[in-house]
Amino acid sequence: MSSSKVFFDVGISLDGCMAGLDASPANPMGDGARAMHAWIFQTATFRDILGIPGGERGTPDDLRVQQVFARAGAYVMGRRMFDEGEVAWPENPPFRAPVYVLTHSPREPWVRQGGTTFHFVTDGLESALSQARAAAGDKDVRISGGIDTVQQAIQAGVLDECTIHLAPILLGAGRRLFDGIEPEKMKLVPVRADSSALVTHLDYRFDRPA
Repeated sequence: MSSSKVFFDVGISLDGCMAGLDASPANPMGDGARAMHAWIFQTATFRDILGIPGGERGTPDDLRVQQVFARAGAYVMGRRMFDEGEVAWPENPPFRAPVYVLTHSPREPWVRQGGTTFHFVTDGLESALSQARAAAGDKDVRISGGIDTVQQAIQAGVLDECTIHLAPILLGAGRRLFDGIEPEKMKLVPVRADSSALVTHLDYRFDRPA
């Protein structure tokens, strides 16, 4: 049996929004979302992954990016996130690992540079997780998003850990990460917290039966 942990690692605003209004492939994650993630674009590690020069190396924020990409051996994402990213990701996407996309539309695997292959899963989250765990080996499985897929994973009780990057901004309107979540599905144990001028990083593990 796989020992991989399943986790999500997402950014939200002070008013709990993970995505802004009017999200589309032309406006990934919606209005104001870029500001929520300003911190990650200042890290050298993330810029290296995207093939962009510059950024600060060795800072606490930069180490956070290193850690999350190092631990993930496979990813699960929703079709909406894939559709938004397909037009924005470079030829060498940032994942460098198998990605399992939840969809209702069958499609052949899409092989990209750098070790990323998108597999399109039509039989639900459980199947996607099973395939991702098998592919991850001794690494972990990251639920990448979007918000519907993260919420689905929370409600299904399949998560072991999560990290929330809390940005000091208000979106005012958007899609809130925890809207509609049953409280008993979010029993969390604090693990770690640290911050920079742009973001507060909050690590938790899910308190659920073994």
